[in-house]
Amino acid sequence: MEKTCYIAGAGDNTGTDFKINEGDCVIAADGGVKILEKLNITPDYILGDFDSLGYVPKGDNVIRYKVMKDDTDMMLAVELAMEKGYNNIVIYGGTKGKRIDHTFANIQVMLYASKRDVNIKMIDDVNTYYMITNRKITIPKQEKGNLSVFAIDGDAKEVTIKGALYHAEKVTIEPDSTLSVSNSFIGNEVEIEVKDGSLLIITDEMSH
Repeated sequence: MEKTCYIAGAGDNTGTDFKINEGDCVIAADGGVKILEKLNITPDYILGDFDSLGYVPKGDNVIRYKVMKDDTDMMLAVELAMEKGYNNIVIYGGTKGKRIDHTFANIQVMLYASKRDVNIKMIDDVNTYYMITNRKITIPKQEKGNLSVFAIDGDAKEVTIKGALYHAEKVTIEPDSTLSVSNSFIGNEVEIEVKDGSLLIITDEMSH
């Protein structure tokens, strides 16, 4: 089984639930440390400027950054995970209600990782967000539920969608197109592939 790095952010953590296997890594990004405490999970690393947390944790595993910095805490956490050799990253607490700017920033973080061949997804209580670049992904089957596909970094070329209600075969999806919004699961695994470009795939809570 591929080793995974789990990152807990300070956003919507109502859906945070994961099991740690040997070799996995856990990173608390700023306020995410509170969620891990409630889950009785000890992070391998705690990092951030700690403006969300309100205090600076103590410990040898704490990495503190200045508030005025170029990267967000989530970007720093993902970069740390990549630096430690993790190619499979799952983000919790990456969506933030009224702070839609933080949610969008974390989608950009996912794009950054995906373009560097990292398997990455983000989970909250309602949705699972996947990002793929120049590759194929298989999403587990479910009897019903919704999925939408967006071109996130220019035109996504030769996009194929199989196993969902609406199929696509080697189409181009443009960033200003709503062509692939509101597809549906029908009890099959769903395969989505893009030959050239990046796709953001959003599914509902049944895909956790």
